[in-house]
Amino acid sequence: MNNSQVENLIGKQIKKLRLKNNLTQEKLSVKAGVPYTTLTKIESGVIRRPAVQTIAQIAKALDIKIDDLIK
Repeated sequence: MNNSQVENLIGKQIKKLRLKNNLTQEKLSVKAGVPYTTLTKIESGVIRRPAVQTIAQIAKALDIKIDDLIK
């Protein structure tokens, strides 16, 4: 899997897990301490390489490991 595929996968995984947890983008952004616009841009693929810190905050808010976002 190349970097581009991994980058697209992260956004899709976040969205999938967010919906599974019945969270809106706004609720997840608040819970993760990440700006709403940043979260929406990651999910939609506008931000293709989110900072590790940002991904860590989102993973923690979803109660998962960072590795679970790149499966």
